[in-house]
Amino acid sequence: MSPRDGADAFPDATELADPLLTVDDLRTWFHTPRGTVRAVDGISLTVRRGTTVGVVGESGSGKTVLSRSIMGLLPTRDVERAGTVTFAGRDLTTMSAKELRSVWGPQIAMIFQDPMTALNPVKRVGAQITESLRLHLHMDRKEARATAAALLDSVGIPSPEKRLRAYPSQLSGGMRQRVMIAIALACGPRLVLADEPTTGLDVTIQAQILDLLGSLQDERNMAMILVTHDLGVVATRADEIVVMYAGKVVERAPTPTLFADPKMPYTRALMDSIPRLSQPSGTRLAAIAGRPPDLVDPPQGCRFAPRCPYAQDRCRESEPPLRTAGSADHLFACWFPLTNGRPSAPLTNNEVTP
Repeated sequence: MSPRDGADAFPDATELADPLLTVDDLRTWFHTPRGTVRAVDGISLTVRRGTTVGVVGESGSGKTVLSRSIMGLLPTRDVERAGTVTFAGRDLTTMSAKELRSVWGPQIAMIFQDPMTALNPVKRVGAQITESLRLHLHMDRKEARATAAALLDSVGIPSPEKRLRAYPSQLSGGMRQRVMIAIALACGPRLVLADEPTTGLDVTIQAQILDLLGSLQDERNMAMILVTHDLGVVATRADEIVVMYAGKVVERAPTPTLFADPKMPYTRALMDSIPRLSQPSGTRLAAIAGRPPDLVDPPQGCRFAPRCPYAQDRCRESEPPLRTAGSADHLFACWFPLTNGRPSAPLTNNEVTP
């Protein structure tokens, strides 16, 4: 099967029924000498065409492993993966490596966290962009180079023809990130996974990169999964937010709902850690006490219980399931959900419909 054949195995965007992507009970476990690391432990989510889903959580919560598991970018040894990832009606988890290579680029693309390590340091920028254009879209050298220059121009890089001849080390951090975006969007994917696309950039460049992604998404009607540790980044840029902790989803809701009525104490703690302009200069930033658990030996019960100020015996003994809160699109995992910022009475199994 040729790369173009693999892309054509998917229906056109106009033929797709929502959702575009469905992740169902996805598990990715790494077998190490210390034991099994449950990096992604039963994640479910959906992404519809033209929408943005924000995935947030501290470092080590499993966000990057989740995005790589969706793409199928995992080591071939000592990895156990279960569950399904259905994209445009096809299960990506059953595809061979050859079939997946035909999907990467024309259907799904990824913007990696660190462009300095994701880009090849010994290949010119132009060669790295034209590679996918020639492979997937069968362009000749001249057409691919002209398209690469147009892509660099579309992501706001000045003198694009000159930049095509540059090496990654000759570009600033912001420009390298823009090159990564150009590579990801080169073949017109339907879904983009942006893994911490503004890490290491100053605040002004962060805003420019996020605005650029938003405008390109609108132009192309792409779906996007935006992975970040900062709730402030997704507050105005995501339609839905998925909060991860220790490899699990602990809360999921439309963005306005989540910010108006967070149920999980961990979600509230992430919100409280966002700096605010209204705070006086020198105000000490809020931090979540303790450290995330060791995923080789996670605690019994709720994995956030050792750090939660509201934890009780039930939290330490039994793991709370995801439950609905008010509406079917707001899910949370907590025995003592917050009400107006304070824990409520404990829930019973009959009080909230799972």
